[in-house]
Amino acid sequence: MDISTVAGMILGVAFLIIGIMINGTLGTYYDLASIMITLGGTFAATLISFPLPKFMETLRSVKHIFLVREMNAAQAIDRIIELANVARKEGLLALEEAAMQLDDDFLKKGILLIVDGTDPELVRNILETELSFVEERHGTGQSLFETMGSLAPAFGMIGTLIGLINMLRTLDDPSSVGPNMAVALVTTFYGAVLAYLFFLPMARKLKIRSKEEILLKEILVEGMLSIQAGENPRIIEEKLVAFLSPKLRERAKRNKEKESGEREYASATE
Repeated sequence: MDISTVAGMILGVAFLIIGIMINGTLGTYYDLASIMITLGGTFAATLISFPLPKFMETLRSVKHIFLVREMNAAQAIDRIIELANVARKEGLLALEEAAMQLDDDFLKKGILLIVDGTDPELVRNILETELSFVEERHGTGQSLFETMGSLAPAFGMIGTLIGLINMLRTLDDPSSVGPNMAVALVTTFYGAVLAYLFFLPMARKLKIRSKEEILLKEILVEGMLSIQAGENPRIIEEKLVAFLSPKLRERAKRNKEKESGEREYASATE
């Protein structure tokens, strides 16, 4: 579970509620018609903008906003080094058994291509083509939430215009002007909250998740091609670590030293 996403949404809603209750009441900000216009209109316009299969597929991808990938870049490098050691000691054909135990379909596919003796350039082309499709699929999800983020304030304004029109119809009753104006402005409030607290931040989070996954797969591609080329595992590690930021490199180094120390301690106590 991604704590920052959940905490951000909870804190955002909490701050809004507290801010409202300091000088007013929550009931003032509830209006069913405004909710229908803003939320319903946004989803309807989004449905018009995207084919239904794409729309449903993107809604299913919402889980990636709240979940953290199990394997990060440092773990991917460790996985590649393990496979490189197997290939160096037992040969490329021994990777087939190791590939069957992998839970990453992208990595498994690449390793099996290598085991089958596929030309390195063809392996790169196949994997990079799959990468481009992954990036395109992620881009659709980001685009959908960005679209919703741009539509929500617009439908908030539409709701406000509807409220103002209704207010002008009863302008001969001065006592109704204030309440009607408040209701008219509530739709703008709904549109802004939906866009800037939910839809646009969700689009940005998906963009970050996409970059992380693409980086992970690029590391895997370079690692698999290096294994196929028969490079030394230490050289492969140095090549792949270059993909990481200095902070991540230092963290990966500390984790490796810690794991090495634990293995040495375990060996000494046996």
